[in-house]
Amino acid sequence: MQTFVIEGGHPLKGSITPQGAKNEALQVISACLLTDEEVRITNIPNILDVNNLIQLLRDVGVKVTKNAPGDFTFQAKELQLDYLESDEFVRKCSSLRGSVLMIGPLLARYHRAVVAKPGGDKIGRRRLDTHFLGFGYLGAHFDRIKGREVFELKADRLVGTYMLLDEASVTGTANIIMASVLAEGTTTIYNAACEPYIQQLCHLLNAMGAEISGIASNLLTIVGVERLHGATHKIQPDMIEVGSFIGMAAMVGDGITIKDVTLEHLGIIPDIYHRLGISVQKVDDGIFIPRHDSYQVDSFIDGTIMTIADAPWPGLTPDLISVLIVVATQARGSVLIHQKMFESRLFFVDKLIDMGAQIILCDPHRAVVVGHDHSIRLRAGRMTSPDIRAGIALLIAALSADGVSQIANIEQIDRGYENIESRLRQLGAHIERKG
Repeated sequence: MQTFVIEGGHPLKGSITPQGAKNEALQVISACLLTDEEVRITNIPNILDVNNLIQLLRDVGVKVTKNAPGDFTFQAKELQLDYLESDEFVRKCSSLRGSVLMIGPLLARYHRAVVAKPGGDKIGRRRLDTHFLGFGYLGAHFDRIKGREVFELKADRLVGTYMLLDEASVTGTANIIMASVLAEGTTTIYNAACEPYIQQLCHLLNAMGAEISGIASNLLTIVGVERLHGATHKIQPDMIEVGSFIGMAAMVGDGITIKDVTLEHLGIIPDIYHRLGISVQKVDDGIFIPRHDSYQVDSFIDGTIMTIADAPWPGLTPDLISVLIVVATQARGSVLIHQKMFESRLFFVDKLIDMGAQIILCDPHRAVVVGHDHSIRLRAGRMTSPDIRAGIALLIAALSADGVSQIANIEQIDRGYENIESRLRQLGAHIERKG
């Protein structure tokens, strides 16, 4: 097991460029299964989850050509459909949550798919009900394969219909969109997720010949077509990585520019940081976070304690909650963090408490953070990364801490952040990978 060793207390300065969006990459790469023509995708992040999905597509029979770093061409012309039912395929899917995004395209094009319980972060229930309900509306049915934790989805044909999703699931919406583009007739999806990842997926599918309208809203209309063709697509910067870098710059930065940021795709993220007293300044090619010797938490108009809560887009993405908690530990004032989506995402705060943070975990979904205002620095410690987002949050905490910290299970961080240690070293961080 690899470990990061971080000597904290060194201010970071300079510029950093965000990678391509992980969640968008998983969706648009899966979309290549919808056509037998070439789909070229650029700005693909070189991270574990994405690389594992690309390898899984190779195993299924997709021709993958690497044109340059982050630039791949995919052609799903001759798939090995028997492999989809093999124990090896099921095992690989069970360790990669992104594999669930293959279901919609396979169901659309071949009218069958095999589903294993997907892996990924251990942050609470991440149910697939929305996916299955959507496929069911389109005419698919599923059966459990006896003796295996596997379900088989089948459909004689998919027929467009109206559906109201039980939740605005991002992967659920993406999967249902990809299943609908080749269905007969018109599909209307209400309460659809509308994150930038979904918008980008829809733009790619339309470039491939799909007919999707309502993009960027929670009401999508999809007119089914007979076939899709090839296209090219560039993945947007990862807004979660941008948000992580803003928090890092506020905690330990001495002036950091985050380059090549698509500001409109950050949504409410800059405003949330403003509520914590952090300045996010727009510059020509991105945003600039000046040095913050102190930052004060805002309060509501009536003077009550600031509450920051996640919500479906255009609300705050839950993937930044962990970073915001760390940033709040050194603010002036207190803030209530309400993480609504997952039951276990806040449990990493015990590691921050061990480092000296003043945090009251009210229940699995709420935590009150009492800021130190830099009067008390976090202490270095030994910790283990439980998931991608907690991992980067702990890394930021370690960069600001007094002493040398160790973070184990950094494979979790590698799943979502490309070559993070060398990029941070260019800013002045003292970080090494061991093991």
